Amino acid sequence: MTTSTTATDVNQPTLQPAAPTGRRMSLPVLLLVIAGTLALTSLVRLVTGADGITNVSQMSTALQLAVPIGLAGLGGLWAERAGVVNIGLEGMMILGTWFGAWAGFQWGPWTGVLVGIAGGALGGLLHAVVTVTFKVNHIVSGVAINILALGATRYLAPLAFEGHQGGSAKQSPAVESLGHFTVPGLSGALTDLNAKGWFLLSDVAGLLGGLVTNVSWLTLLAVALVPGSWWVLWRTPFGLRLRSCGENPIAAESLGVNVYKYKYLAVIISGGLAGLGGVFLAIVANPFYLEGQTSGRGYIGLAAMIFGNWMPGGLAIGAGLFGYTDSLNLRGGSANVHALLLLGALLLLAGAIWLVVRRAYVKAAITLAVGVLFFAWYAGTNEVPNQVVSATPYVVTLVVLALSAQRLRMPKANGMQYRKGQGK
Repeated sequence: MTTSTTATDVNQPTLQPAAPTGRRMSLPVLLLVIAGTLALTSLVRLVTGADGITNVSQMSTALQLAVPIGLAGLGGLWAERAGVVNIGLEGMMILGTWFGAWAGFQWGPWTGVLVGIAGGALGGLLHAVVTVTFKVNHIVSGVAINILALGATRYLAPLAFEGHQGGSAKQSPAVESLGHFTVPGLSGALTDLNAKGWFLLSDVAGLLGGLVTNVSWLTLLAVALVPGSWWVLWRTPFGLRLRSCGENPIAAESLGVNVYKYKYLAVIISGGLAGLGGVFLAIVANPFYLEGQTSGRGYIGLAAMIFGNWMPGGLAIGAGLFGYTDSLNLRGGSANVHALLLLGALLLLAGAIWLVVRRAYVKAAITLAVGVLFFAWYAGTNEVPNQVVSATPYVVTLVVLALSAQRLRMPKANGMQYRKGQGK
């Protein structure tokens, strides 16, 4: 079997994925966009006095909230790169929370991590059996797993947790902490620099300070999984074969790839990553399992994956964005969200100018009109209702997906049914 991506014959199928139809943003342009956004955020902070939008504690909270979303999204990426749509991420996260807390309070937190991953992987295995072997519609299977996971944990929780100190039908006993670390010297210096309130420099210090202050060891592992997944999927023969199953499984089979095996592996890994996200919620974010604690993060993780165009780097940016907006609920939400209305107006103005340069005048006019509405909302109020603060993460999810829809390209065979020998 050969896995070379260079075709020697125009009629010979290869494992080379089709090129994206949209224009991919280059790294220098992406860095320029990020720098411009940070500069506008700093300007908004100075104008509004909402120092909380970029302080170290805000960024630390945002990182903690972004991790389970990113792990769920990373799980979705593995499955969908192999051609299996995984709507069941939410259910696999639920299994991770329950199994992680159940094992964690009995045998220690690191055992809870391993068992929680296994619980999520069990959900992934079930999804693989149903979709790959029995050819059930992927969406139907994913929804069924979400319902099954919720029902199973509700049944098991009273049996496992009642009678133990701190346990009940909806909550597990407390789980011992995995531990946190702070980079000595660097954390204090960044915190002091952030407190000075300087333009841009203090905001960058706040962002970096949140990455080195009171960070869980599990957070470090989750962050490392992003470049690790990129390297495995895009720099190894295993990853090439796996991605070929999501692009053209018939061509992959003709070159000797066991498509069923790679789909099974991808979906099981997907479930394990989602389960790890659930473990994070049950051991790090909270030291116990609590019914309903996933709160739709599996679905938001799926949205982060789509926003990231099925790429690990873009997924991480999307998870960070959603984690940041979610953190506004916990730290000075109303004042910070009110300040971000001005930031939204400025970003929409920049977008309108960019569309004018591209001669998309109708889109530019619509974008500018929305930006004017945001500015009018900001200028005409002193705060926003608490309901708006609570809804901000979900609104941002919808807006980001709507704005990024035109540049998306999912794997070509994603969600399609495949049978062995189909190309013969």
